[in-house]
Amino acid sequence: MLELFPEGFEEVECDGDLELAAYAPAGAEERFWQAFGPGAAADVPEDWSEAWKRFHRPVRVGPLWIGPPWEEPDAGAVAVVVDPGRAFGTGSHATTRLCLEMLAERPPASLLDLGCGSGVLAIAAAKLGYAPVTGLDVDQDAVAATLANALANGVEIEARRADFLADELPGAELTVANVTLEAVEAVAERVVGDALIASGYLAAERPRLPGWAHRRRREDEGWAADAFVRS
Repeated sequence: MLELFPEGFEEVECDGDLELAAYAPAGAEERFWQAFGPGAAADVPEDWSEAWKRFHRPVRVGPLWIGPPWEEPDAGAVAVVVDPGRAFGTGSHATTRLCLEMLAERPPASLLDLGCGSGVLAIAAAKLGYAPVTGLDVDQDAVAATLANALANGVEIEARRADFLADELPGAELTVANVTLEAVEAVAERVVGDALIASGYLAAERPRLPGWAHRRRREDEGWAADAFVRS
């Protein structure tokens, strides 16, 4: 499918089977049928270009409402409006929610967000009173998304492109790393600060971080987040 439709295709569970759907100009079904045998072709709905928005739904985490700009925030909630754009992170993933829960439980402090993605954690932290807030990401699209979303939310965040596994890290009282287990374990010794919230891995996995003492853990949907302090 990737060779036939490099621009993308869709996988859909269908009565125990896997349905593959490619969106392409008329006549492209010939490529599909030659590779896979008979299939079905149909015109896509006129609103196909907006259909992806249905996958981005708002979530509530304590006082926070996190959602895309086409949804209406809950009355009285601390609204974090995030346009995902081309960057990862809308608040709906379990690891993001777990990190947000831990941020909401802590007294505000200076914060460093490693792998900031769309900026949802950094923006939520700023809304909760954390300052100054800095976000780092190796993807320039993510940095642009973080800055644009911060501007839309009326908060001040410094975001820049950096390889947090190799580049020097700025100091912060709290560092958040919602990345992967391997990245968390690699970056922990380079963190400049005394508190760390780590996530991005399964509940069956536990980070091994020399020099850090484990304080608490939260789990949701098979994912986990952990809070550490300097030992």
